[in-house]
Amino acid sequence: MLRFPPPATRTVLVIEDDSSIAMGLEMNLTAEGYRVLVAEDGERGLELARGGGIDLLILDVMLPRLNGFELIRTLRAEHDVVPVILLSARGAEMDKVMGLELGAEDYITKPFGLAELLARVKAVLRRDAIARADTAALRAGTVEVNPATREVRKSGALVELTATEFDVLLCLIEASGRVLSREQIQARVWGPTHHGTPRTIDNFILQLRSKLEDDPAAPRHIVTVRGVGYRFVA
Repeated sequence: MLRFPPPATRTVLVIEDDSSIAMGLEMNLTAEGYRVLVAEDGERGLELARGGGIDLLILDVMLPRLNGFELIRTLRAEHDVVPVILLSARGAEMDKVMGLELGAEDYITKPFGLAELLARVKAVLRRDAIARADTAALRAGTVEVNPATREVRKSGALVELTATEFDVLLCLIEASGRVLSREQIQARVWGPTHHGTPRTIDNFILQLRSKLEDDPAAPRHIVTVRGVGYRFVA
């Protein structure tokens, strides 16, 4: 049975330039037992994140000196896989899509309820603990997937996947051979409130096949179940 560390052992970095929101988050997260660090601009936040020891970032999009999108792009380019929850007053779908594509685990639109945010913090940390608990690489033919490091190799060579491509692949692998519909994949990767289209999932499947299958036109691992969806065959 997986055992998850208590909140007191988890450090949350809040990067938010609105002092009232930052203070409220710090107070409530501390009351829940988390260790909380606060930065008021993107450059200071990036400095703290690079210092290590951070279990979760709560990151405002509209920040001075370095905005949230630029910050998460920088961290992912440096192969930092710390989970990120983005906060934004901008609720446009394209902003949400951009944040998730860059590698954020969740996106919350302001104003938000503290109870909901705390629940999402727990959910993101739980998913991260599960991924880190399974440090053994998963193998399927010549493909090797390591959930802990988020690395994928084919015949020993590192394969460059975007954050979302990796999440779609891991979603299929974690289904343990079960068929997932496009709607199920969408809900698991982007969340139940995401308003994408089935074509979005199809595009990610095509990209994964082109990078991982010996013959993308006749895939052995990422297979289509006609009229239902997709499944991963190990």
